[in-house]
Amino acid sequence: MHTGEKPFKCDICYLRFSASGSLKKHMRIHTGEKPFKCNMCDQGFSQSGNLISHMRIHTGEKPFKCDICDEQFGESGRLKRHIRIHTGEKPFKCDICDERLSHSASLRRHMRIHTGEKPFTCDICDERFSESGSLKTHMRIHTGEKPFKCDVCHERLSHSASLRRHMRIHTGEKPFTCDICDKQFSQSGSLKMHMRVHTGEKPFKCEVCDKLFCGSGSLKTHIRIHTGEKPYKCEICDVRFTNSSNLKKHSWIHAVEKPFKC
Repeated sequence: MHTGEKPFKCDICYLRFSASGSLKKHMRIHTGEKPFKCNMCDQGFSQSGNLISHMRIHTGEKPFKCDICDEQFGESGRLKRHIRIHTGEKPFKCDICDERLSHSASLRRHMRIHTGEKPFTCDICDERFSESGSLKTHMRIHTGEKPFKCDVCHERLSHSASLRRHMRIHTGEKPFTCDICDKQFSQSGSLKMHMRVHTGEKPFKCEVCDKLFCGSGSLKTHIRIHTGEKPYKCEICDVRFTNSSNLKKHSWIHAVEKPFKC
């Protein structure tokens, strides 16, 4: 330990160790030997310490506690990584852009920005992703799973970000403000589209008549002039319309209420 001598060498990868026991444990990486088995789920481990940590999944034991926020963990390594939230320590640095990260796993994910690597593939449509979480979220398109529920109106959504945006309907929160006219919006996309009023930008073009539009929705509605599609139908007289606003105006014919007064 004091001299740094490592007389025990692995014949496969040439890694060296100071104790024969350490070499013996290391060799299990190459042989795949897992002599330590969980009595509950039969999962095997190459080291007894890994089995001890694993058993805490079944027992719920969390002996490692953060002194700052009292959060508890089943492994000392997880506590060590957690502590970096409080200390701001970021020991892992990207060699390309010098960005610093607090976890080795975060660095591995970050490197995919530079390499373009997308190791996670959807089995249904073959779309590829750089992170497993992105693939998991994508799969909800195919499964129709909507695990996030609004506590106010009980609408279900497939993404946590969608739920956050949806909640603004109930709270009235509009965190995105136009720098020119101070108009506020609940979504960043709505602000982006609004800015085209000031810039005059119209990036969406009709392929039939070349008319330009500032939003994809406006273009989609316009296309119905050429296709003749009228997806909005009056439930009373079956008259059909190209957009919802025309249907809404039409519905006043049948309504007893007449909201516009001279």
